[in-house]
Amino acid sequence: MGEQFAGKTAVVTGGGSGIGKAVALALAAEGANVVVNDLKLETALAVVDEITAAGGTGTAVAGDVGNPVDVKAAVDTAVREYGALNLAFNNAGIGGPNGLLADIDIEGYRKLMDVNLHSVFYGMYYQVPEMLKAGGGAIVNTSSILGLVGEASAVPYVTAKHGVAGMTKAAALGYASQGIRINSVHPGYIDTPLLQGMPQESYDGLVGLHPIGRLGTADEVAEVVLFLLSDKASFVTGSQYAVDGAYTTR
Repeated sequence: MGEQFAGKTAVVTGGGSGIGKAVALALAAEGANVVVNDLKLETALAVVDEITAAGGTGTAVAGDVGNPVDVKAAVDTAVREYGALNLAFNNAGIGGPNGLLADIDIEGYRKLMDVNLHSVFYGMYYQVPEMLKAGGGAIVNTSSILGLVGEASAVPYVTAKHGVAGMTKAAALGYASQGIRINSVHPGYIDTPLLQGMPQESYDGLVGLHPIGRLGTADEVAEVVLFLLSDKASFVTGSQYAVDGAYTTR
């Protein structure tokens, strides 16, 4: 166990799998108290079991990040269980509907915006006041490579992730002088179990989008997130960090 985040408490949304799980485990391994927030309680509990088995401290909270009541409940849990909130990783997201703009289902669009964009607003809305009470803090919001560039067949997703990038910048400016740093991370395509059933041709096509010649891993994104949440990034706020194997460099 490390001590980089000893005495700090973090909320991680979408913490039950993928990048969220990797960040939750890494924070706990460095001494943080971690509130693992996921849509499914059993998924969050499984991550907390891993945290505690490794000697860390964590609490599971189920909730829909598209519902501000559930988002507030996760923050309230952090403060109630550990006394304060210092760190947050607003990461939960869904893929949503694909197609050209005029072919998109409106209800699917609304659902994606609730989960991928509005949830980040709700998160910071409740996280920031508690961090101010604690004397400052750090927030990282998950955007995407598609928060930096466009994709014709992913209009709702591109829209939400660009919104996260802009919201992060505006919020960072608003709280920079009050001790709260806010940054966004922009992952490329990440190699997860969800891709294991993909046809090899399609998988190879995704790899080909990344000049580095492979997909990223959740742990590689987690390393960047932990840096941004740490005091090592004390002069970094309002920034966009692409973790994308040069996808957006072309």
